[in-house]
Amino acid sequence: MKFSLCLTPSHAWADVLRIAEHTERSGWEGVWFPDHFMPSEGEPSRPVLECWSTLAGLAAVVPRVRLGALVSGNTYRHPAVLANIAVAADHVSGGRVVLGIGAGWQENEHAAYGIHFGSTGQRLDRLEEACQVIRDLRDRDHVTFHGEHYQLTDASMHPKPVGRLPLLVGGGGERRTIPIAARYADEWNAWATVETFAHKAGILERACERAGRDPRDLRRSTQALLELRAPGLPRRPFPGRLPVVEGSVEQLRDTLGRYATAGVDEFIVPGFRPQHPDETIALIDVLTSEVLPALPGSCTPHQGRPPCPK
Repeated sequence: MKFSLCLTPSHAWADVLRIAEHTERSGWEGVWFPDHFMPSEGEPSRPVLECWSTLAGLAAVVPRVRLGALVSGNTYRHPAVLANIAVAADHVSGGRVVLGIGAGWQENEHAAYGIHFGSTGQRLDRLEEACQVIRDLRDRDHVTFHGEHYQLTDASMHPKPVGRLPLLVGGGGERRTIPIAARYADEWNAWATVETFAHKAGILERACERAGRDPRDLRRSTQALLELRAPGLPRRPFPGRLPVVEGSVEQLRDTLGRYATAGVDEFIVPGFRPQHPDETIALIDVLTSEVLPALPGSCTPHQGRPPCPK
């Protein structure tokens, strides 16, 4: 199991760069970035960096880790435009970009920016078509597509990606999102506890079989908020809607080991402390030195070494 970090878009650019460089020096696998234009709650004027511009900036100066959106809201950009944006970032990175996409969920920014939100079913219909458009543009020279939501006529996307430009579908919806991932994605991601991940991974495997795919070909990642509990460390509240892994070093080792046993290929640590970038760096250091090397069968990055083998 590999380890990556997801930054918060509310960090200043200098902090984003500092944390990303530290993540890479620590030998971690990747750096991910959310795709939002404003906070989902709290003060709406809090600064938020745009995802793909930030990823392209990181690609130019952070030379080894994978870089990806976790995840792009499909409602924000036409999928053909998004594919071209991602390819440009992939060229800047030398082939390390992952195009993560989801149906879109943050209703307040849709209302603020005048972006059509639609029902859950409509957004999932659009997501499925978007995955087809992105894959076709990536894999074919000329694309004609007549969907309900998107239409392309003899469209091409050049240059092609330097790397594979894996398509990651984010979300744990069992009726629509997971089957969409099984049909079109190279990678799948969802927030999950160990038990939830194991349950949804089973649904993914059955959906892959129905789609005629080998489930082993689909890379699986998850994330949960991580908090080290130790004497003298402040206890900070987390949003109640998200899964949390917390405890002592020994408890973190045990829980993360169970994620690996459940079939997680990549555990993504959310660095969601915009006012405290030093805390994110400290958490990376503790995990790198005390937690990750003790996980049986896991990739164990060490300070100063390149990322774990792919």
